[in-house]
Amino acid sequence: MTFEVDLLPSLLVAIFILFTGFFLSARIPFLHNYNIPVPVIGGIVFALCIAVLHSQFQTDITFNLSLKNPMMLAFFATVGLSADFKRLHKGGTNLLVFLLVVTGFLLVQNAVGALMAYSVDLHPAIGLLSGSVTLSGGHGTGAAYAERFGSLQNIQGAMEIALASATFGLIIGGLIGGPVSQRLIKRYQLQPLELNNASLVDTEASPMPDQITLRSLLELLFIIIVCLLSGHLMFIWMEGSVITLPSFIWALFAGVLIRNLCEMTGLYRVQLPTLDILSKLSLSLALAMAFMSLQLWQLLDLAGPLLLILAAQTIAMVLYAMYVTYPMMGKNYDAAVMAGGHCGFGMGATPTAVANIEAVTLRYGPSPQAFLVIPIVGAFFIDLTNALVIQGFLALPMHQF
Repeated sequence: MTFEVDLLPSLLVAIFILFTGFFLSARIPFLHNYNIPVPVIGGIVFALCIAVLHSQFQTDITFNLSLKNPMMLAFFATVGLSADFKRLHKGGTNLLVFLLVVTGFLLVQNAVGALMAYSVDLHPAIGLLSGSVTLSGGHGTGAAYAERFGSLQNIQGAMEIALASATFGLIIGGLIGGPVSQRLIKRYQLQPLELNNASLVDTEASPMPDQITLRSLLELLFIIIVCLLSGHLMFIWMEGSVITLPSFIWALFAGVLIRNLCEMTGLYRVQLPTLDILSKLSLSLALAMAFMSLQLWQLLDLAGPLLLILAAQTIAMVLYAMYVTYPMMGKNYDAAVMAGGHCGFGMGATPTAVANIEAVTLRYGPSPQAFLVIPIVGAFFIDLTNALVIQGFLALPMHQF
């Protein structure tokens, strides 16, 4: 028996999923401590309920998810709009070096994923879904690429694999970051450098926090829609050419272009609190709707091979952080802290990375450089470089894209 649900009730269910996530996150310390996103918490519970209905009562529910794609595109547009390249100058050489180190690990992640998928006789695209697409890209990037892989390559359970991998990465990223930094600090007897914290803070007068108003919401909503339309036009214009990128990447690039044109010309100043709210809203609704379409029973046959791939990715992350990130960032206390932070968003997300470095610095001492570099790279530069790396892997003959 199948029930079809219209648009408005479907939207209501998506919001209820978010409320469920908020409720559980506030009452289960594990979920809060490891920064598991609210849509993921509520979405998993909902997907499990749908799986029970399917297996025990032979009942399926089909939702109207026509808003999912616009919400996902809006999220990537907000990522682009947050990319202010002026901040590169404030981070100095360390920021550029760390960005190169992080980009190198994106290549390692996808190589490990592809090789492990090949070794267990899976489509190499599944290796990408359990590589940088989800582990460095997070749930949003994973959901977007999973939809593309499912439609172009007919990969069964692509969405389930992507969201499961991203959730696994969030948990593991929070578990391994602290121990990696601790081992480096104790092994090399590292201590915090005596730095003048004021030198790492913007010397310009700090303005009062922007207030979220109706006007600021409408202005940014207007700009986001312009990004979506511009990205769609670029997608149509470049379709069939040498440069073939999915539509959400064009929306992201449109956001980057508009943000930095506004900064250079002074025509408009993006209000970050408003942008943050719209970004969280669009991603939360998109992920909630992605979980509404999950069919967890399709994941059962792949559970063993997927765990094997993710275990290999965890080992690769630990080794890379200790033997590449740490020495490349200077072999000092800051480098050890950044190695733990890299584990946070290399396997999970920026909040996980920040939680890792907060835990380490609380015990061993401050690291202003880590708190400056990690959020800048993890917040948006990782998404830009990850998009390019993924497209490079998709261009390989074995993926047949």
